[in-house]
Amino acid sequence: MAEKTEVWQGTLALMILKTLDTMGPLHGYGLARRIEQTSGQLLCVNYGTIYPALLKLEQEGSVSSRWGASENNRKAKYYTLTPSGRKQLQREEREWERATAIIARFLSPGQESA
Repeated sequence: MAEKTEVWQGTLALMILKTLDTMGPLHGYGLARRIEQTSGQLLCVNYGTIYPALLKLEQEGSVSSRWGASENNRKAKYYTLTPSGRKQLQREEREWERATAIIARFLSPGQESA
C-alpha cells in the first residue's frame, strides 16, 4: 500500500469546496474521510488541518454551518457551500487547471507548443 501524503498547502480549501459541491452538507469528520476516500487513501487529512480550513472558509463566507446530529446520533457541525463559495470554487478550479497546465509543460519537455 502506498504511503499517505499530507495535503498540499493551498489545496485543502479547493478539495473542501469541491466535496461540498458534489456531496452536499457534511460534518468535518465526514469531509476529511471523503477527501481521503476520493484520493484513493493517498492523502491524510487530520483534524488539525480540516477544522482551521473550515473556520477560514466560514469566515470568508464560502461555507455556512449549522448544528445537527451525525449518523451515530452525536452533535456535529454540518457545513454547506454558499453561493459565494460556489463562485470561489469555479475561480479556484480555473486557477488550478491553469497552474497544472504550466507544470505539465515542465514535466513534458518538447510539448511546449501543444
